[in-house]
Amino acid sequence: MIDKPRGRTSHDVVDAVRRLLGFRQVGHLGTLDPLATGVLVLLLGRATRFAQFYAGRRKRYTTAFRFGFATDTYDADGGALGPDAAPRLDREEIERLTQRFSGRFLQAPPPFSAKKIRGHSAHELARKHKPVDLKPVEVVVFDFRLLEIEGPVARFAIECGAGTYIRSIAQEMGVQLGCGAHLAEIARTAVGEFALDRAIKLDELERIVRAGKTADCILPLGRLLPELPRVSVPAVVERLVRHGARFQVSLAQIQPGRAETPQGATTHLDSADWKPSRLRVFNQQDQLIAIAEAIVPRTYQPVVVLEAEP
Repeated sequence: MIDKPRGRTSHDVVDAVRRLLGFRQVGHLGTLDPLATGVLVLLLGRATRFAQFYAGRRKRYTTAFRFGFATDTYDADGGALGPDAAPRLDREEIERLTQRFSGRFLQAPPPFSAKKIRGHSAHELARKHKPVDLKPVEVVVFDFRLLEIEGPVARFAIECGAGTYIRSIAQEMGVQLGCGAHLAEIARTAVGEFALDRAIKLDELERIVRAGKTADCILPLGRLLPELPRVSVPAVVERLVRHGARFQVSLAQIQPGRAETPQGATTHLDSADWKPSRLRVFNQQDQLIAIAEAIVPRTYQPVVVLEAEP
């Protein structure tokens, strides 16, 4: 888990980690814009196959919206779309606006985004001044709190579901106030259970690698998805699982997952959307060998099977 610096793209960070750790496969649990800092969760090697199980993780941010003028990218990296209106912000009015952008609502992604339009990224078309027609999608904001106001800048804490564009919220709040606004600062402080206080900076990672302590900063596969129940299977069942075959377990064999969320995590790990009943499967050597889904009670089908460790 990396604390991404401002000014670097997520792809830059992935490349740096790939070079430092020697992993060819490096995935992530959601990119950050160059402007953003904070939690960038990276998946290494076999762990990249677990990205699908984290798609619904909530994200938490601290942000600063600068009111007075909008920009073409909806953030501080863009060009101003007009003169500075230098507004005086009213706390009660801003708090009323946060309520309008709480819960589930339709949101149009910003034109300068990675959304695809007929095979092209929206930002590529926007930079060429070509039409960018992005349909609104439903997003969810679980918590939107005003922290403080300093002149034309309002600071917020936001917890939201995946796919929510904080830039778009800033831009739309500026429209509602009639003075324009853009995202001036943003830091991602948590992705589900992965919190900023346990993230490391790239230069710190480099020192750890040079010291030969790489294992200290990599979370083992067996500690992923701790909220899922787990089962340890004997060798005969392990062979079935490794071949992707259905298998049966008794209720007495299943151990519950972790119910509480760790310190610094989002209020709840996931959005409230329904998820199938899943199970972490370990062998007798306490190695995670698969993630399985229930077919009928006590019968499971592996959906991800990990190759045996060397």
